[in-house]
Amino acid sequence: MSLNSTPSADRVHIGIFGRRNAGKSSIINAITGQNLAIVSDVLGTTTDPVPKAMELLPLGPVVIIDTPGLDDIGELGELRVKKAYQILNKTDIAVLVIDASLGMTPEDLSILKKIQDKKIPYVVVKNKSDLCSSAENSAVCPNLDSMPDASFHIDASNSIEVSTVTGYHVHELKELIASQAPEEDQDKYLVRDLLNPNDFVVLVVPIDSAAPKGRLILPQQQTIRDVLEAGAISIVTRDTELKETLSSLGKKPRLVITDSQAFAKVSADTPEDIPLTSFSILLSRYKGNLKLQVEGAQMLDKLEDGDKILVCEGCTHHRQCDDIGTVKLPRWIRQHTGNKDLHFEFTSGTEFPVDLSPYKLIIHCGGCTLNEREMQYRLKCAEDQGVPITNYGTAIAHLKGVLERSLIPVRGSLE
Repeated sequence: MSLNSTPSADRVHIGIFGRRNAGKSSIINAITGQNLAIVSDVLGTTTDPVPKAMELLPLGPVVIIDTPGLDDIGELGELRVKKAYQILNKTDIAVLVIDASLGMTPEDLSILKKIQDKKIPYVVVKNKSDLCSSAENSAVCPNLDSMPDASFHIDASNSIEVSTVTGYHVHELKELIASQAPEEDQDKYLVRDLLNPNDFVVLVVPIDSAAPKGRLILPQQQTIRDVLEAGAISIVTRDTELKETLSSLGKKPRLVITDSQAFAKVSADTPEDIPLTSFSILLSRYKGNLKLQVEGAQMLDKLEDGDKILVCEGCTHHRQCDDIGTVKLPRWIRQHTGNKDLHFEFTSGTEFPVDLSPYKLIIHCGGCTLNEREMQYRLKCAEDQGVPITNYGTAIAHLKGVLERSLIPVRGSLE
């Protein structure tokens, strides 16, 4: 997979924050060497968070997110600022751009405290340093190392003076941002650690009205790639051909991985001595908290009339007539509970409620389009508010009576 084809969820997410006209867009253009962001003297040019997937050496594949100004005003401005703060939930590296001629402001201080509270690696960029370089200007430019809050501290190694006009320290800024990148967890894989070289892995991919035309969905693509990295062999089949596929292989596969929607049929067609799990359960293990989501699935047995259930998807897509999240899951859950009077609410994309207290249960998709930090944020929100949370694959396996079987291959993640 080339750098350009790396999925956004697997890229380092760099959030660019700061007041209006601090030079956020100019910083983005400077470090990328491209005119990616609109630069204007007009306050509030960036009105919504704007993600841009690209390559940034020496980091490699990244998503750079330009955000609205933290000092935006008015009712609409407050909503924009709120959106900027929400971007922290998916930010792997935060870049706070400060106008060196103005110094650290309350807005800068507020978001920097939030960045530190969330333990996000960060860089403070003292932009427009050219305005403070001359003797006549340096006298009026504040010392950014003298914080307005004496109890607050910025590590000097995390800050840098930059001028996008002269190019001063732009290269050094790129190196500093790269140095903040989280180290890869070499022991975390989607499925590779469950396999040996030359193992057979059967992937069950139903082709129905909900399947995207002409392509596989992201979890299926990622799993095939990870199987290849293990030196194992992927065999892809539809659920309708699974029985015949298994009988014609010549040797027993190490693992069968199914789309969650076909769990019941695939379990029935797969001999008990062949391990079985789903793409969604593997994703939960990879970037979520599988134990928490397995525990959350037990709430499906305790639902009562009037309970609210939140169904969340990380992406937005065209919904088919028999959509998994909005149609199939609610139908299966009502059947499981004896048709209790349950109320379902749905979110997709970047929307995730701050207050989860109205919900008895949250059912989340596998999160293939969300980066790990955002997925972990959502799980932690639910855990902190005491609301059980599970995911599609775990919930469906429970509803179909095959959860225990589907967890056998990943049992180590539950300890």
